[in-house]
Amino acid sequence: MGIIKRKNKKFEYQPRYYKGEGNPFEIKHKFDQFRTTTGNKNLKEKFSNAMQDLPGTSTKQTNKTILIIIGILVFIFLYLIDFDLSIFLQN
Repeated sequence: MGIIKRKNKKFEYQPRYYKGEGNPFEIKHKFDQFRTTTGNKNLKEKFSNAMQDLPGTSTKQTNKTILIIIGILVFIFLYLIDFDLSIFLQN
């Protein structure tokens, strides 16, 4: 078996009427050309590119809205479990 070395056969099929460049059967994601993290091999480079792509401006209005929504949901949850809300009020 080790005496005769054979190479694997490659099949380079091209459709008869295809006149484009590249392989028409190549599976590629729709947005890969716009992503910066797809071509990188190591994890550190992917992570640093992803962090650079994130928008750096966070508005205080967004944080305020999220806190209001969380507060409302907490009070609804406490109401559903029949929690006594009178402990928050002074007599």
